[in-house]
Amino acid sequence: MTTDEITDLLTGAYIDELETVMNYQTNAIVLDGIHAEEVKTSLEEDIQEELDHARMLGERLKQLDESPPGSESFEANQHSLQPPEDTTDVQSVIEGVLEAENDAIETYQSLHEAASEANDPVTEDVAVTILADEEAHRTEFRGFQKEFPMD
Repeated sequence: MTTDEITDLLTGAYIDELETVMNYQTNAIVLDGIHAEEVKTSLEEDIQEELDHARMLGERLKQLDESPPGSESFEANQHSLQPPEDTTDVQSVIEGVLEAENDAIETYQSLHEAASEANDPVTEDVAVTILADEEAHRTEFRGFQKEFPMD
């Protein structure tokens, strides 16, 4: 892997983290119903962690003499995490979070592998740190998926 490939992965992950923040925030606001409260609380707690991930990725890009992208570079990709039309459809948000977390885990595994091949231990560390957080989020939402009432 080249540094260009690593910076491309870092840039993509940076944008994905910020899109996740937007979608988590929106879903935490719009969900309704007694079953939604625990999911909303979890989303609200995860927002700061996702922002911290974006900051770590942006700082690593800067260390590699690159700039994190601005909003003009943004193209939305998290279609399954859009707020549901039925604001009591918490299950669809849980499914969307799980898809987003699985995508993030795949991204950070790829970043770790690329950094390892490029002998870039700092980026490897960033990837592993964020990967651990994403796996914890996925585990939490798998639990919601198991416990949440199915329609």
